[in-house]
Amino acid sequence: MKTLTLNVPDSLDVNDKDLAMLVATKLYEQGKLSLGQAAEMAGLTKRTFAELLGSFDVSIFNYPASDLSRDVSNA
Repeated sequence: MKTLTLNVPDSLDVNDKDLAMLVATKLYEQGKLSLGQAAEMAGLTKRTFAELLGSFDVSIFNYPASDLSRDVSNA
């Protein structure tokens, strides 16, 4: 795993764990990380990460709407 050093303004009231969760959540939402990868990046278990996704307005069901429409059409 890569390590990233990021300069965050002092005026931004966010700690390292919160910032890691924000980045992991966004990458999961974009489909760039699996649930397990995102949880690891955030330093959490998969279960805890999944439970916290809702507080970031991200669904655990990371399934594009276009795929859902296609599946309904094929049913």
